[in-house]
Amino acid sequence: MIPDSQLLRQSLRARRRSVPDTERQAAAQAVAGRVANGPLWDAARRIAAYWACDGELDPMPLLERAWAADKQVYLPVLVGSPPSLLQFAPFQADRPLRRNRFNIPEPDAPPAEWLPPAALDMVATPLVAFDATGTRLGMGGGFYDRSFAFLRDLHYQGCRPCLLGLGYEFQRQAELSRQPWDVPLEAAVTETALYRFAERGEGGR
Repeated sequence: MIPDSQLLRQSLRARRRSVPDTERQAAAQAVAGRVANGPLWDAARRIAAYWACDGELDPMPLLERAWAADKQVYLPVLVGSPPSLLQFAPFQADRPLRRNRFNIPEPDAPPAEWLPPAALDMVATPLVAFDATGTRLGMGGGFYDRSFAFLRDLHYQGCRPCLLGLGYEFQRQAELSRQPWDVPLEAAVTETALYRFAERGEGGR
């Protein structure tokens, strides 16, 4: 039986927030190691992630590895009136930040420096849950699904960023309900394993 998305979101968010700091830090380091030593890393030059909040797995150890490997790092910025889309601004540890309408920090970079989603190689995405087909349950705002909707187009011939979900092993579910607008992940990584999903549109990586 597929769980109710709202109930599952509530329970997993609460469990995510309850992870002790030591376990949280260890999981973030383990995830960074799995990604950086995995098959998707070497070819990725432009890597986007997110600012962890609400107990999300922290991608900062992964970004530190990206900087050390001379990769370009980006964080999302909200663009336009609701429903907003995502653009991606360059991020360095010493670069100033500003807070968006959800109080989440974004790089304080001019729009001329932003990249559109299709210009990225790898996008580490936050998640509440994921399943064996790559279906991703997010916070419900739809920002990633709207911004990466072009990946659902079987006739799209441009660059196809690798969407890589980051989370804890307890966020992996047997099956989630997928809506027509959902954009599936190419892979997901937890402190335990890196999961590759077979489903991709034509012209995939």
